[in-house]
Amino acid sequence: MSESPSATPVLRTVAMPADTNPDGDIFGGWIMSQMDLASGTFASQTVKGRVVTVAVDAMTFHKPVNVGDYLSCYCEVVRFGTTSLVIQVESWVQRHHSELFEKVTEGRFTFVAIDDQGKPQAIERK
Repeated sequence: MSESPSATPVLRTVAMPADTNPDGDIFGGWIMSQMDLASGTFASQTVKGRVVTVAVDAMTFHKPVNVGDYLSCYCEVVRFGTTSLVIQVESWVQRHHSELFEKVTEGRFTFVAIDDQGKPQAIERK
């Protein structure tokens, strides 16, 4: 592998047979949900409060994910707004029974910080 992720590692899981379509391929929606979980957790930790996903932009699926692959999601903030932040997420796999590590998917997820009543609130950046 000539490149590796430079962002913060947030999530690692294993692609299982229950995550496949009838042809045995891992659903893109499963990968996307793992990315949303990772980026939402990262965004929440970044703003130290509640966040909600408001947009997913620029999803690109580079390579398939196979049953047994270890999927890892890496996150970094690419933009702050008054109440929102955009997280770049890269998904990488370590192939099952292999040392091969490859980037399989990337995308940008936009989150809005919310208060206890679910209303947008300003992000305090320190």
